[in-house]
This record gives sequence, structure tokens and C-alpha cells, in this order.
Amino acid sequence: MRLPRGSQLVVASHNAGKVREIKALLGPHGIEPISAGSLGLPEPEETGLTFAANAQIKAQASAKASGHAALADDSGLCVDALDGAPGVYSARWAGPTKDFRVGMNRIHDELRHKGLSTSAAKFVCALCIALPSGEAQTFEGEAHGRLTFPPRGDHGFGFDPIFVANGMEQTFAEIDPAQKHAMSHRAKAFEKLLHSGIFTESL
Repeated sequence: MRLPRGSQLVVASHNAGKVREIKALLGPHGIEPISAGSLGLPEPEETGLTFAANAQIKAQASAKASGHAALADDSGLCVDALDGAPGVYSARWAGPTKDFRVGMNRIHDELRHKGLSTSAAKFVCALCIALPSGEAQTFEGEAHGRLTFPPRGDHGFGFDPIFVANGMEQTFAEIDPAQKHAMSHRAKAFEKLLHSGIFTESL
């Protein structure tokens, strides 16, 4: 699988924060990103039991519907003390309106029920690139850290305001977006994608 500079790539997400981060990561590589939302593509049902499976479902659906290569991200927060929850159900914990304050409050409540104020946690990201033919490749990355309450910061999105990466004092929502792009779970998955040689320099 190869995508030369100038190729169009559908970002198979309707999450504005994810689309923004993925576009920033793609920028230096001469790839023209288009969001699935701007194309009016439907969101497929995420029936996978892993991040990789859900990323592949979304990437293949967008590639088939658009006729272009598509990149999908499936990611979430895995909390050690909650046996890895919310995990692949991270967006569902934010409720029907995708209000992540609801999800953060739920995590806080679940920890308090266990007599805990924090927990080790990790963000996991699976990135899948798919072609209209159905061919697909998936890459995963993780960012490890701990939770903090109450939520802090107004950068980022999702559960960023309660996540402090190992070696850091600020949450993902407090640090500069460029700093997050350099160390996040999504950045680590993207680095593996780049090393695969999918993005070539020639047209």
C-alpha cells in the first residue's frame, strides 16, 4: 500500500477534535485530508471488540463509500482500577450527546465507589488505512499515565482534562497541542504508520 504526495485521504471521523489532530499529523507529508463529515459519509456501527477492529470497520466503510483511501482512528481511555474500562466504549461513556464531562464524572464516581481518588491509566489509539479495494493496515500506539480530578485545561478533547502522562505534571488538556502531538497515543501510532513507508515522496 502506497500513498504518494498529493493523494487525497478521507479522515473517517465525525469527531472534530480527532480530525484536527490527524490533519496536523498529516500536514508535513503532502497528503490532502478530507473529513468524512464534510463528505456526508454515514458513521458505521462500531461492533468491534478491540480498537483495531473498530478502526478497520470505519476505514473500510469510508474508503468504499468515497472511492478514496481512508484513515480511521479508534481510541479511548483504559483505566487500570476499572479493569480497562471505558476502553472501546469511551465515547459511549460520554452519553448520547458525546459530552465528555459526563464520561469524566462517571469515571470519578466509579473510582470513588472503590475508595480511590486516582488510578494508573493509558490512552490507546489504533489507526487504520484502507483502500477502496478493501486492503487495510492498522497501527497502534499507547500513552501511559495517571488520572487527576477535577478536570484541568481547555485544550484537547475527550478525556484529555483528567489524563496526566508519565513524567508530566500537566494534563493533556493543559499542554500546548503541538507538545501533545509529539507524545500522544495517536502520535505514536502515526509514527508506526510513517515507518511503514505508506506515504511516498513521489507522485
